[in-house]
Amino acid sequence: MRKILFILFVLFQNAVLSQVVEGKVTDENNIPLVGVNVTEKGTSNGTSTDLDGYFRLQVRSLNATLSLSYIGYRDVELSLNGRNYVTVEMQEGLLLGEVQVVGSRSFKRSSTNSPVPVDVIDLSELSIRNGQIEINQILQYVAPSFNASKQSGSDGADHIDPATLRGLGPDQTLVLINGKRRHQSSLINVFGTRGRGNTGTDLNAIPVAAIKRIEVLRDGAAAQYGSDAIAGVINIVLNDQTEEFQGNVTYGLYSTAAQGTFDPGTPNADGKNRLYDKDRALDGQTVRISGNYGIKLSQNGGFINMTTELLSKQRTLRPGADFRKGFGEAAIDGFNFMLNAAVPLTQKTEAYAFGGRNFRDTDAYAFTRNNPTERNVLSIYPDGFTPRITSNITDASVSAGIRHEMSNGWLVDFNNTYGKNNFHYFIKNTLNASLQGASPTSFDAGGHSLSQNTRGLDFTKYFRKVMSGLNVAFGTEYRTENFRIFAGEEGSYATYDVNGIVVTRPDQVIPVDPETGEQRPGGSQGFPGYSPSNAVDRNRTNLSLYADGELNLSNAWMTSLAFRYENYSDFGSTFNYKFATRYKLTDELALRGAFSTGFRAPSLAQIYYNLRFTNFVGGVANEVLLSPNNSPVTRAFGISELRQETAQNASLGVTYASGNFSATVDAYLIDVKNRIVLTDYFDASSLGINVASAQFFANGLDTRTKGLDIVLNYRQPLGKNSLNFALTGNINAIDIQKIHNGALDPDVFFGPREQYFLRASAPDYKFGLLSSFKSDVIDFSLGLTRFSGITLLGWEVFGSDDDYGGFEGAALEASKDVYDPAMVVDFSATWHIAPKLNFTLGANNLLNAYPTQQNPDGTDSGGYWDSVQMGFSGAYYFGRLGFRF
Repeated sequence: MRKILFILFVLFQNAVLSQVVEGKVTDENNIPLVGVNVTEKGTSNGTSTDLDGYFRLQVRSLNATLSLSYIGYRDVELSLNGRNYVTVEMQEGLLLGEVQVVGSRSFKRSSTNSPVPVDVIDLSELSIRNGQIEINQILQYVAPSFNASKQSGSDGADHIDPATLRGLGPDQTLVLINGKRRHQSSLINVFGTRGRGNTGTDLNAIPVAAIKRIEVLRDGAAAQYGSDAIAGVINIVLNDQTEEFQGNVTYGLYSTAAQGTFDPGTPNADGKNRLYDKDRALDGQTVRISGNYGIKLSQNGGFINMTTELLSKQRTLRPGADFRKGFGEAAIDGFNFMLNAAVPLTQKTEAYAFGGRNFRDTDAYAFTRNNPTERNVLSIYPDGFTPRITSNITDASVSAGIRHEMSNGWLVDFNNTYGKNNFHYFIKNTLNASLQGASPTSFDAGGHSLSQNTRGLDFTKYFRKVMSGLNVAFGTEYRTENFRIFAGEEGSYATYDVNGIVVTRPDQVIPVDPETGEQRPGGSQGFPGYSPSNAVDRNRTNLSLYADGELNLSNAWMTSLAFRYENYSDFGSTFNYKFATRYKLTDELALRGAFSTGFRAPSLAQIYYNLRFTNFVGGVANEVLLSPNNSPVTRAFGISELRQETAQNASLGVTYASGNFSATVDAYLIDVKNRIVLTDYFDASSLGINVASAQFFANGLDTRTKGLDIVLNYRQPLGKNSLNFALTGNINAIDIQKIHNGALDPDVFFGPREQYFLRASAPDYKFGLLSSFKSDVIDFSLGLTRFSGITLLGWEVFGSDDDYGGFEGAALEASKDVYDPAMVVDFSATWHIAPKLNFTLGANNLLNAYPTQQNPDGTDSGGYWDSVQMGFSGAYYFGRLGFRF
């Protein structure tokens, strides 16, 4: 007992005696510096500045000395001498390893004086008070036009969340790590998901603890960074702190008290009648354990920073139709490792490297097979069954290079980056009905992979004496890509005859279900495996050349111009440009604007992906062929070879910063032509290939997206404490200007249901208000996020008008799933037990808000809600212990 009292006394003494200092760091031109390392001298206690150059740090006393370091600037030591607020001006020093803010290749540009909108999100502070465990969900609530949706019943998309900027496709946003291109996922979204028909980059494969900050460029940037950057760029800057171990343990649970009116016996309602589980008031148990440690290599600089993360999340189950007893979020068990390092070779040369490996074992339920059905064998599952789609997902990457300052002042960066995603399906609690009672109950279903290698050479120089400063950059990239589909075991895809022999001839007799009188289908139920005929191994190369410049015509006016040429081995070349400018009307007020052209090459997956699968429409199973773009079947339907998407992007905005207040408002207009989509289901029953429908990838649409982004920040020091407010908002509208259906029926090529899905890629508006109170003992954070209403179409749209009142358009009206506007409330409290120990208790979606309840017979998911931006899992309660030593 005495030992416990002594420990509590020490912790209380540390909490009382610790003090808080705040400040702002700028360069010689009073431009805020983002990411400056601020530490208390003689300790490993530290933080970094935010996008406005501000920092907040607990110190032992107000007589402490602060050490400030920033690559490219001279180190600063500052004695507090009793002050709790300081301003620091840093002087330029060595330029090697300089951090560039995304959207500019100039080392003199910060997020606040950029000619285009850039969000800089400090995860080191945000992750302490935020209960979200994945990057997609963190960005969902802090970046104005970023949206991510959890999926259910969407096969592979249940395991990798599609995310978008400004309502465009997941593959129209480029992701960088430390400024270098990140590989995409090999998964292509096929079913009723956001970003249907698109691939994307899996942000959740990067551990949160490895990230120093995230930069979100909300503007077209294909002329600067190449393909995929139509909507914008997300740059993840890895942690570089040293001489300290930072760890945290997070534990959380979801409430199963779903909001709605459900019939007695509804699967999973109020945590009861749960599939293969007991009744629960809480589910989705989540544990995340992470650690980050950095080592300083020498007094001349250099570091190694390492991160490891363990994540275990159990599945959630929410009310669904009887044919969708497993509606909910997938279970995940994952392990992450990430490394970031730099080593000075000489005073003007350094080598650097970063990379890591992420492994996830995921588990999601497919649609239920209820009796009577030819898809079940009663001797194996007498009461029907719900298959499980599980997967092993591996992401590995490594990037290495050398930076050198030449004697003439040019900075050279030579880099090679390699990354690979491997997605392997294993179907469990299933069967191959054509094998009847001899069927196994689990199968290796095969999978797909995507690898990418990018080699780049970049040159940059800042000419101080040209007008008010000129930055010139040029370089080249050579990229290779490989996409593979690999087959599963025979039983996962094959159909067998009554003798147990694989059907290869039309005269073989397929088993018939005695209950329904229908032929038994082959392949694993839930997800049919990839067969050797699906196998793909395709490559392509890309060569690009770019040049850009930023000229300060005066201290008030800057302009930038960028050009990029790219040549693809499989479809030809493209040339794009961008012009941007910013003009300071006063020291506080500035105007900015940009115009650019852009493009996105069709992904290898969109060209070559193919699969035969089971699609459930209103609970009824249908066999579908997704035909590859190069297939004769695709050509027979009049679908042309895929070509690049092209875009024009214009933005105009205003920025204001005065004292503790800053504001940015940016309007945008994005025209995309020949947008690649996945068509709806064409009748393929006459093809003689045992499928009812076929669908294809096609350059199907011209779209126009227009909107407004708003970001307001205010901070008010209150003695030793501070009060902070941040308002972020996005207003967005997507208009389909033309459908390129050719001679095909437009209602099937890209019908009303798909059009509603596309328009709902982002809500019409999303506003978030984050307020926080910070002190040396306890912090409070309150977040309010308002999502607009959206409308989707259910499966009823394919019914007859006579079934819904008889008037013209009756089926369309009956199919509308209207989701009313909704508010999500997040709250957390963080107790600073000691300078290096804190505990956070909080809730995401504190009030347990749910989307508007729908008829599950019409939703894509088979649940009482579609996959909408606010989610469908309800309140999440969490606790987090953070520590440093």
